[in-house]
Amino acid sequence: VQLQASGGGFVQAGGSVRLSCAAFGPTFSSYIMGWFRQAPGKEREFVAAINWSDGRPYYADSVKGRFTISRDNAKNTVYLQMNMLKPEDTAVYYCADRVRYGASVKKGYDYWGQGTEVTVSS
Repeated sequence: VQLQASGGGFVQAGGSVRLSCAAFGPTFSSYIMGWFRQAPGKEREFVAAINWSDGRPYYADSVKGRFTISRDNAKNTVYLQMNMLKPEDTAVYYCADRVRYGASVKKGYDYWGQGTEVTVSS
């Protein structure tokens, strides 16, 4: 399974960006797909996740009301619509796939994409 993230770039504060993550491979399956981010000098943190079957979303408190995660099962693709961006959203964003149930949507991921960088200027 390969995950390919795209859509990052430079944006001004208050702007919007949509990230995409496409999954490839004949054995692709998913229970949860998530987005994480890592800012310079900081640890990677959970951003959002979505249940692949029923579409239930999960969000970090820092992005609730600003970010929306969605998925297209037919295209094996998950999206992260990021609105009202802030300079503190600047990071490399990674998508990830977890194939089994787990108690927390913040850990236990099996596959990771290569990351796409988002820079928000003030």
